[in-house]
Amino acid sequence: MDSTTNVAKLKKLMEDFVQERDWAQFHTPKDLSIALAIEAAELMEIFQWKEQKNAVDIKSDENTMAKIREELADVILYSLAIANRLDIDVSSAVEQKMVRNKQKYPIEKAKGTAKKYTEL
Repeated sequence: MDSTTNVAKLKKLMEDFVQERDWAQFHTPKDLSIALAIEAAELMEIFQWKEQKNAVDIKSDENTMAKIREELADVILYSLAIANRLDIDVSSAVEQKMVRNKQKYPIEKAKGTAKKYTEL
């Protein structure tokens, strides 16, 4: 559960899986980033050619939600694998990125708009 599992535990879960299979030799940053992009595309494929639905409608379709959970997990796992290979502290990276995002998207300019920060 999100409320009880920390990032370090997830990173270890992924790293143990990789080490048990002797896959670290294949997990170069380049190949992991390619795999991550492929998994992200598989997540997007779930929504391709479908009518626009809000989150409430999507969440009520258990088959779709099962596919979304699986593909999202793959995206997160490859992200953690990249962090493991490059010794990135995910929590610090996320916190630092949010500081930058707040600077790029100040509330008074960004609230209620989907414009990119260069357009604000």
